[in-house]
Amino acid sequence: MLNLSCAALRPQAPLTVEARALAAYLGLAVGDALGATVEFLTPKEIQLQIGVHRNLTGGGWLKLRPGVVTDDTTMSLALGDAILACQGQVEPLAAAQAFDRWMRGKPVDIGNTVRRNLVRFRQTGEPHALPSEHDAGNGAAMRLLPVALATLGQDADSVRAAVHAQAHVTHHNALSDAACETLVAMVHDLLAGADKKTVLQRHVQPLVQQYPLFAFRCRRCDNPSGYIVDTLHAVFQAFFDTDGLEDCLVDVVNRGGDADTTGAIAGMLAGAHYGPKAIPRRWLAVLDAKTRTACETQAWLLLPMHR
Repeated sequence: MLNLSCAALRPQAPLTVEARALAAYLGLAVGDALGATVEFLTPKEIQLQIGVHRNLTGGGWLKLRPGVVTDDTTMSLALGDAILACQGQVEPLAAAQAFDRWMRGKPVDIGNTVRRNLVRFRQTGEPHALPSEHDAGNGAAMRLLPVALATLGQDADSVRAAVHAQAHVTHHNALSDAACETLVAMVHDLLAGADKKTVLQRHVQPLVQQYPLFAFRCRRCDNPSGYIVDTLHAVFQAFFDTDGLEDCLVDVVNRGGDADTTGAIAGMLAGAHYGPKAIPRRWLAVLDAKTRTACETQAWLLLPMHR
């Protein structure tokens, strides 16, 4: 006879928006820290050096301590601080100033496009990079979670304006814009409890229809570059083809390449979908304590209902 405990029979309470937002921010951070170890390695190199990379061990080309994050998380936190200082508004000048302060603090890593356009901001005071076909990198997408949290519940035009306000500080490019808009819309639906199929149909399929380059079922994306198309190929394959947060992040970072950023973006999506309990305790125990506290604080304060 089947013996089920009362706890097993009791229906699970649905995840709150706050819980999903918390998991999205912590997912971003642990994905970043996990991927940093194997950034710029190929899958074969990872296999030979580590086997399957699944723990926050630090090291990598940046020689980080275990649990230390890179620019993906620290730029997100800088942007979140700027949004909170502007009472929840995403102001281009405030974002540019926050990123400039972040760069002056000598971060552990910084992308070439970010550096170039922040230097231009210092020289001109203009918080919008010039449109460029060469700026289709993933630097604007990796840091957009604070925008997604702050704009939850807003109309589409307001969300789009906020997405562009932060993205165009360093990345003024149509492919980057489309990717950022899609990711924010995905996070909004995931925070509301939407399933993967709904998110795929409502947001990813329209992106692919508008920009066929983003079609991600053609081939497995290993060793993804910093090109936003490669990044989303790897992230979407890992997110939609796995059944848990840990499996998703282990899958995406073991593809190598720009693994801190694919890990951060996949962690953001998976965290919002699966919730806090899906994040392995062993990862949270190693994650840098100050980073964890900052992510937890912003995840709460950026939501409109808590401002």
